[in-house]
Amino acid sequence: MRTLEFDVFVVGAGPTGLACAALLARDGVNVAAITRYYSGLANSPRAHIINQRTMEVFRDLGIEDRVIDAAMPASLMGQVVWAESFAGPEIARRKGWGAGADRRSDYEAASPSSLTNIAQHILEPILCDAARELGAQVIFSLELVSMRQENDQVISLCRDRVTGEDIEVVSAYAVGADGDNSIVCRELGFEVEGMMGLGHMLNYWVEADLTTYTAHRPGALYQILRPGGRSHIDNAVFVNVRPWNEWVVSLPYDPAEGDPDFTAEEATRLTRLYVGDPDLEVRLIGTSTWTINQVHAEVLHQGRVVIAGNAAHRHPPAGGLGANTCVQDAFNLAWKLRMLLNGTADEGLLETYTAERAPVARQIVHGANTSLAALMAIPGALGLRPGQPIEEGRQQLRIRFDATPEGAERRRALAAAVRMQDYNFNALGVELGQRYVSSAIVPDGSSPQPELDPELFYEATTAPGAPVPHAWLVQGSEQVSTRDLVGKGRFTVLTGLGGAEWRVAARTLSDELGIPVDAVTIGPGQDAEDAYGDWAALREIDEDGCLLVRPDHHIAFRASRATGDELAVLRDALRRVLARHSLVG
Repeated sequence: MRTLEFDVFVVGAGPTGLACAALLARDGVNVAAITRYYSGLANSPRAHIINQRTMEVFRDLGIEDRVIDAAMPASLMGQVVWAESFAGPEIARRKGWGAGADRRSDYEAASPSSLTNIAQHILEPILCDAARELGAQVIFSLELVSMRQENDQVISLCRDRVTGEDIEVVSAYAVGADGDNSIVCRELGFEVEGMMGLGHMLNYWVEADLTTYTAHRPGALYQILRPGGRSHIDNAVFVNVRPWNEWVVSLPYDPAEGDPDFTAEEATRLTRLYVGDPDLEVRLIGTSTWTINQVHAEVLHQGRVVIAGNAAHRHPPAGGLGANTCVQDAFNLAWKLRMLLNGTADEGLLETYTAERAPVARQIVHGANTSLAALMAIPGALGLRPGQPIEEGRQQLRIRFDATPEGAERRRALAAAVRMQDYNFNALGVELGQRYVSSAIVPDGSSPQPELDPELFYEATTAPGAPVPHAWLVQGSEQVSTRDLVGKGRFTVLTGLGGAEWRVAARTLSDELGIPVDAVTIGPGQDAEDAYGDWAALREIDEDGCLLVRPDHHIAFRASRATGDELAVLRDALRRVLARHSLVG
């Protein structure tokens, strides 16, 4: 039997596995990601909303521009439309993802990156190319059969699905990024909690030119609500894959009523029905089914094996958090594995992956299902309910047009329900406000309390555990973000005028210990200049203070001012972050 050896073996080559492989390879790790599928990568649109934090990960990897170039133009994705049909009466619209005048500045101030709409089957080849360019192996048609841990290595038995050959993979660490039916979870006994099968959905991926119905009201999502339906409201969500002629039509179905019809004839019939155009030309590209789950793991690592992405958390796509959470898992994990491999960190660092990402998984899973429930507030406000006679439902839909007290109340209820959708489509706090608490974060006694709704609004802070705030700075003739000064697989010390001793400490520790620590001074005539004064308003420390920023952009340590013993203070902070009992060169 042939044996392959890697530093890190990643099972799964979706957004999680590919991002993990790319980040590790960029930092010099011998890594391979496998997928059991012959074609290798996603063969359907699946996830599509990529938020600003994930775009920052791609920025860190150097592929942000590639993603933007391949994505749907951001100017076309910024609203959601509800209607009785595309050709029929419109129910409501809501600006989303910061496109509205009331939220645009929030999104622009929060990040150097813009969110975008790119289908998973378009995104994955970009990630795969990047991983391979950076030195990772991505192997198709190779499936995991079994996995076990022995002493200081992980032994994985794999099978080539083309040749039938058994292959043994020996690695120092392994990452289970193999999705909902994770073999890694099964083999290592990772437990998940929650509920599966809370709902069932059918996707028709179709080509149909809806320019007439959409170009004047561009958006990423269109939800059609109709009277009828027994176990659920009769509705369909049209996900924009390519303006304006490629769509995923997603409909609920009840398995108790039989298997869904996957034929082109049924796809055409239903698409025409919800569009309201009996002569519409429809071409079926593909079909799939999926379930609404509410499942997450509380423990994400066992020994030298960790799980990430859908192997660790499964939830509906409400709020567009799925692929984003997966990529951000990888961003948290990759630098930790690399420092464990090169001996600059002790094994306790891996425990911080669970401490930091399990709460995020829990929040996202429960939040996504709450958001899904919020979507149902709109049919409720319209007077639609499951099991309702169709004519009664039509009468309810007509009430909002009436110049009567009942009509006015219906319109007020609808407006309130539409505003609730911000928890789906303008939830900037959920997307960007993740603050970690673990032994890889050195607390300073601060506990910032949000002034605004923490789900809707992101409030920047330099409190330990938070991502370093974004502010535009100037370097020579270029404008750069504070986020551009950190990351890239390295620790970074950010200081200002008067913080020279922090710089000396950073260089000393980097040289002595082999830990990559950059030092950046922000101020007049320094590495970067705060020309707009935005950083001074955000940094929450004096000019001679210090922020130690981890490779994943999160603040590990904060000193409000100079201490007089910067080397010892910074040494102790790094020791705690890297789970070292001591830091000796």
